[in-house]
Amino acid sequence: MARPAFMRGQMEKHRGFPSRLPGTDFQFTIRRANSSGPTRLIERARHADRRPADRAADAAFLAALIEHFGDAPFERGNLDAGRLSWLLGREVVPAEDPFDPESYDALLRVDRAAARRAFPSLFDEAGD
Repeated sequence: MARPAFMRGQMEKHRGFPSRLPGTDFQFTIRRANSSGPTRLIERARHADRRPADRAADAAFLAALIEHFGDAPFERGNLDAGRLSWLLGREVVPAEDPFDPESYDALLRVDRAAARRAFPSLFDEAGD
């Protein structure tokens, strides 16, 4: 999945990935690379008292990741750093070592077991 040298530094645009949670301002992707460099991914703590809308956005974003990438590693690319940070270290984990949290080329993957524990409603009883 590594890009040729001439393409490095360019941001992968995940075609077909939803740009936001429908009917809200919760952003899932960005349109263009940040001119001062990628926003650093951080592990954000999710507290039990988060607003229902925030929890819904997390669930919808995770569902889109699972639908779009499945278990396969994926590049961070144009996925929103803030939205990824709410899932990082739990449902979304680095897929490479060393992991560069300030790279659009950083590889991530969905940890389906963690996703199932945190968001059981995303999975049907057939084992999906």
